[in-house]
Amino acid sequence: MNKYIKELIDIANKQTRTIIGLMSGTSLDGLDVALCQITGSGTDTRLELREFKTVPYTDSFRNEIRKIFAKTEISFQQLCLLNPHIGRTHARMILECLESWNIAPTAVDLIASHGQTVFHAPQKQHGLPNFPNSTLQIGDGDHIAVLTGIITLSDFRQKHIAAGGEGAPLAVYGDYLLFSKENENRILLNMGGIANFTYLPGTLDASQVFTTDTGPGNTLIDAFSRRFFERPYDEGGAIAASGQVNQDLLRFLKKNAFFDAPFPKTTGPEVFNLDFVRNAQQRSGTTSMTPEDLMATLTRFSADTIVEAIKKVVRPQESYFMYASGGGAHNPVLMRHIREQLPDLPLHLTDELRIAGDAKEAVLFAVLANETVAGGTTHFGTREGVPSVTMGKISFPG
Repeated sequence: MNKYIKELIDIANKQTRTIIGLMSGTSLDGLDVALCQITGSGTDTRLELREFKTVPYTDSFRNEIRKIFAKTEISFQQLCLLNPHIGRTHARMILECLESWNIAPTAVDLIASHGQTVFHAPQKQHGLPNFPNSTLQIGDGDHIAVLTGIITLSDFRQKHIAAGGEGAPLAVYGDYLLFSKENENRILLNMGGIANFTYLPGTLDASQVFTTDTGPGNTLIDAFSRRFFERPYDEGGAIAASGQVNQDLLRFLKKNAFFDAPFPKTTGPEVFNLDFVRNAQQRSGTTSMTPEDLMATLTRFSADTIVEAIKKVVRPQESYFMYASGGGAHNPVLMRHIREQLPDLPLHLTDELRIAGDAKEAVLFAVLANETVAGGTTHFGTREGVPSVTMGKISFPG
C-alpha cells in the first residue's frame, strides 16, 4: 500500500484532525490561511479556529494574475505559468505562517486549497448549449503538497459541477454543518467580490438548505476605488459616504439579465466589471457624474441586489437572523443600506458565531476537506445548486 494512502486512512480514523483552509478570492488582496482543529464530521462537526492570518499579495503577484483574470482572451503561456507559480507561492505562505505560529508542518494533517478563480462561466452565463457549467481555479495542489510535505485537497468546485451544480457557492455545506441552529432560521450572508447567502432552516432539514449568488458584493466598489482613487477598496465606506446615489444609473445597473434569472444562480467579475458599469452609464446618460457619486451608487447597487434576493426567499410569517461576513461586512455604508431595507431581519456579524468573518471562507474549505476524508454522510436532497457530494482532488507529497 502506498504510504500516503495509509496515512490518509489514519487521518480519516482520527478523532480530531488539524486542517489548514486556504482562500483567495476575486479581490486578489491576499491568501487567507486558517489553522483549524476539527472533531467529528457531518452534523457532529466541531471546529476550533486555532490561528488565522491573511498574507497580503505583492503588487507584482496581483498584477500577474490580473493579466488573465476574468478575461475571455488571454495568453495561454501566462495561464500555464501561473498554475504552478500560484501553488508554489501559496505553499511558501503556508510555511511562513506555520513558522510564525511555532507549528511544525508535520503537526498538520491536511491542507484544503480553494485556489485562485480566474474565470467563472455557468451555462446560464455563457449560453452555449453544447457546453456545461464551467469554472477554473488555478494554483496546483501537487505543488502545495510537495513543497509543504502535507497531503493537500484542492480544485473543490469541479465535483460540484460534475454533479450538476455551477461550482458555487460552496459555503453552503460548511454553513449548514457549523452554523445551523435548531428552531432558528438563519441567513449567512457573505459579501466578497460577489455576494451570496445561505438559508439554514431552523428545522435542521438539510434538504431545505438553499444558496445562491445575489450579484456584486465588493467587486465593482473595489474596481472603481482602484480606478479613481488608487485605493484597493473603499475603507470604512468613506468614499461612498461622501457621494450621492444616482437613481438613473442605479436603475440601469439593475437591468442586467442576471437579476431576472431564477434561483439558484452564480456569477462573477466576468459580468460585473468596469465595462458593465460604463455601459450602464452611457445608457443612463450619467457619464459625467463624480467618482464619489459613482461609488455611492455602486455601494447602493450591491445593497439593493442583496436585499431584493433575500426578500424573494424569506417568508413574512417567519422570523430570521442574518449573519454577515466578507469584506462587505466592514463597509458601514453597505451594511446600513441593508439594515434600512430589512428592518425586521436582525443583521449580525459571523464573529458572534465564534468564527471571525474574515476567516469564514477559509474555514469552510477546511470543513469540505474534512468531509471528503472523514465524512460525506449528509444528504442535501436532489435540488439544483446543492448536490450531495464530497469535493476536492487529493495530492500526495510524494
